Amino acid sequence: MSIFSGVEVGPPVEVFALNQACLKDPNPNKVNLGVGAYRTNEGKPWILPVVKKAEAAIVADGSLNHEYLPVLGMENVTNAATTLLLGDDSEAIKSKRAFGVQCLSGTGALRVGAEFLCRILKRTTFYYSSPTWENHHKVFVYAGFAEPRTYRYWHQDRRGIDFEGMIEDLKGAPEGAVIILHACAHNPTGVDPTQDQWKQIADVCEEKKLFPFFDSAYQGFASGDPNKDAFAVRYFVERGFELLCAQSFAKNFGLYNERIGNLTIVQKDESTKAAVASQITLLIRGMYSNPPAFGSRIVNLVLNDATLRAEWMECIQTMSSRIITMRKALYDELVALKTPGTWEHITQQIGMFSYTGLNEKQVDILIKEFSIYLLKTGRISMCGLTENNVKYVAKAIHEAVTRASSKI
Repeated sequence: MSIFSGVEVGPPVEVFALNQACLKDPNPNKVNLGVGAYRTNEGKPWILPVVKKAEAAIVADGSLNHEYLPVLGMENVTNAATTLLLGDDSEAIKSKRAFGVQCLSGTGALRVGAEFLCRILKRTTFYYSSPTWENHHKVFVYAGFAEPRTYRYWHQDRRGIDFEGMIEDLKGAPEGAVIILHACAHNPTGVDPTQDQWKQIADVCEEKKLFPFFDSAYQGFASGDPNKDAFAVRYFVERGFELLCAQSFAKNFGLYNERIGNLTIVQKDESTKAAVASQITLLIRGMYSNPPAFGSRIVNLVLNDATLRAEWMECIQTMSSRIITMRKALYDELVALKTPGTWEHITQQIGMFSYTGLNEKQVDILIKEFSIYLLKTGRISMCGLTENNVKYVAKAIHEAVTRASSKI
């Protein structure tokens, strides 16, 4: 008997299973609203023009080779990424109490940060929003955290943030607990705290001595303005918090398969930097040794060249603007159809995703009868909507909501 014969088949990853089902579906009207990647109005992947320029420059550069990168990555990239997050005038950067570590996109940055907090700082409890990106739980538990807990976030009746519940849950967290906070464009709800609410969240974290761990997967992609999208992280840093922030360049650069990310570490002062960097070096050495180069070279060229950076800003504004346009188009169609329920939340939410409020029965109708693929929670990727399919999607939603016994 094989040593592997006792291995059970694991549950499928919902979003990947949806993508495969959509690919196999022969319906010419099928729509994939599950994929977490940008699509053009033609429903195609988009290589940012500025990324193409950077790629061409890299290929033409005869001085480059395939030698290993340092364990903590390319310093030019980590410096640029940390500056993008904290701002050009950041005191934390000027005083050298903030630095970055190149990681395998946002997921890798979360894992490295979680490993450090658990193995080196001996943290055992972490909180994540209910709901959240499904990988948060897995990443932190696999890193060794023993006590996963949730704080309230989505209010189904209001179709918005349950701020009172969130604050109450954070006030009940034990001292030293790690709190995962979405920096902007909350996944899956698309609902972010207001600036005043962020200040109240910071008050509770300070009072209860909680450790903030931000997940910044959509800076610039959410609103089209990287500075606006970085408000929460910058505010916490200005308040004097020590914190971690996982950054991803998958969405805002379209570099999904290049796995380029950054872990920003902010400390009280520079004196702990060498020790922290040395421990993270050992953790990465034991996991994947060092990061890949190609994606980091692209980000390095774009963020450190004024002309290319300006072009990148135009690209992220193009992406965010299309998503905002599709939000309004879907809302307008649902209102025109007099679809039961309230739909203002679709235009009030921000970023790639919308938490529609559709229940599982309604989602089942959309998938089985209309070949519209979305998560069972009712989360949809706005990037999957186009001018050509938004009427079809709206009519299908209207039909599902009207027919299903449970109203939303």
